[in-house]
Amino acid sequence: MENNSGGNDVELLCKTLQVEHKLFYFDLKENPRGRYLKISEKTSATRSTIIVPSNGIPYFLELFNYYVNSDDQDIFSKELQLDAKVFYFDVGENRRGRFLKVSEASMSRNRSTIIIPAGSTRDEGWAAFRNILAEINEALSLFNMSNQQNSEASERIVGLSDDVGAGFIAGHSTQSITPPTELALDRSAELPAQDDISGNSGTSKVIRVDQKRFFFDLGSNNRGHFLRISEVAGPDRSSIILPLSGLKQFYEMVAHFVEISKDKIEGMASANVRTVDPPQR
Repeated sequence: MENNSGGNDVELLCKTLQVEHKLFYFDLKENPRGRYLKISEKTSATRSTIIVPSNGIPYFLELFNYYVNSDDQDIFSKELQLDAKVFYFDVGENRRGRFLKVSEASMSRNRSTIIIPAGSTRDEGWAAFRNILAEINEALSLFNMSNQQNSEASERIVGLSDDVGAGFIAGHSTQSITPPTELALDRSAELPAQDDISGNSGTSKVIRVDQKRFFFDLGSNNRGHFLRISEVAGPDRSSIILPLSGLKQFYEMVAHFVEISKDKIEGMASANVRTVDPPQR
């Protein structure tokens, strides 16, 4: 999905990265056709841009993880098919050092290429580029989640993110890469209400525990009021519906297990479950 006219595009998130003499601009945008990430490379003389559909951002992140973490001798070229586009990832080297060339080819626009230097340290270049992709991927996940919370009007659970039908085509390797699992968040978000309870807006909460997120949503239907608790791990989501009449018993049961597991809990790091504000639109 892309719209080069920009007339109806809304900017959701912007990031900038400098690597050596180059500037990279990351613009997460939305228009009536959906969301996309525009990545532009700017030097003193040139500017080049690739357009990544929103469902390709997790794949880009996984690929950059691959290049950041691979040894020099084990690194391969890759191809990523996304709808009508193909993205080519090729590693090269010149007098300045190693670089990763990312090219976009499609029927609707001329082939475009950006070139990312590897960087002189492990925190620069590809790693810094990867870190920004991780931030954007997490923000996109929160946007998708917020939209879904607003659109759900029944107990039917819908998947959090866009359906992803794409996959990796190995360039010099037969191994496919599956979509990455959700990156660890050190925060939880307060979400908009999705159902009405006694005339007032219900409350939604989400917490992160290790590689999972848990959503707590107060709602109501023709059978009464309930608390929906959803567990999300990567693309998988499952839920339970707890009638409010059983909420006190549920609370007491959880408190019981907290009490008997107190020694173990106190020995665990608590950095994975914290509070955070929702994304600003």
